[in-house]
Amino acid sequence: MLLSLENISVQFDALKAVDGVSLNVRQGERRAVIGPNGAGKTTLFNAITGVFPPTDGKIVFDGRDVTRAPPHTRAGLGMGRTFQITNLFPNLSVAQNMELALRGRSRRKFSFFGNADLTVDERAQLDRALTLTRIGARRDVLVRELSYGEQRQLEMAMALVSAPRLLLLDEPAAGLSPAERAIVTEIIRALPRDITIVLIEHDMDLVLSLVDWVTCLNNGQFLAEGAPADIRGNRQVQDVYLGRRHA
Repeated sequence: MLLSLENISVQFDALKAVDGVSLNVRQGERRAVIGPNGAGKTTLFNAITGVFPPTDGKIVFDGRDVTRAPPHTRAGLGMGRTFQITNLFPNLSVAQNMELALRGRSRRKFSFFGNADLTVDERAQLDRALTLTRIGARRDVLVRELSYGEQRQLEMAMALVSAPRLLLLDEPAAGLSPAERAIVTEIIRALPRDITIVLIEHDMDLVLSLVDWVTCLNNGQFLAEGAPADIRGNRQVQDVYLGRRHA
């Protein structure tokens, strides 16, 4: 397994945002984490990436216990992530944002001496990430001039620039038009299988068309797990998320 969570809990005072969740993600897998608002999905992502270390439980990434490892250590081991809200520098160009993302994970990021230019290998990494996310033609455009959909593409490119083995996507299609959603869906579907993907997404048709396996949470707890077809027909999931029985 590339990623294993064992009885993960995240508690804020009296609130258990995540309560005893376990899951295993195989190398190359496409996994969705779904559930209604407040189910604990983003908090679970924060635990995986080290933003909020779990109160209880164990996280193992590629055979290494990272439960208490800081975010930069996990990134260095091969974790990449996007967020619900874009986190970009609007007055810089696409290429400049990419360079900052790449340099932020480099050992040279705190060096005030030497050449600030990207190496040949770094330039190739940057170009590959822009190509994978179909934003390369806009590399010289300021971020503030991009459409929201293009900004989401750039955020994915910035997560991919360090060649992560695990990519966590937090609602990558949120707020997008149908045309923009189609582009983002195609980008995710085309990513190579050497990148393992775990994503949160409320668009059920989109998510169930992309993934191999689905984990559903409710009130911070594990509710159900299975293949997309099984989850689509699961009555518990319909009750708490799809609402079909109530409809």
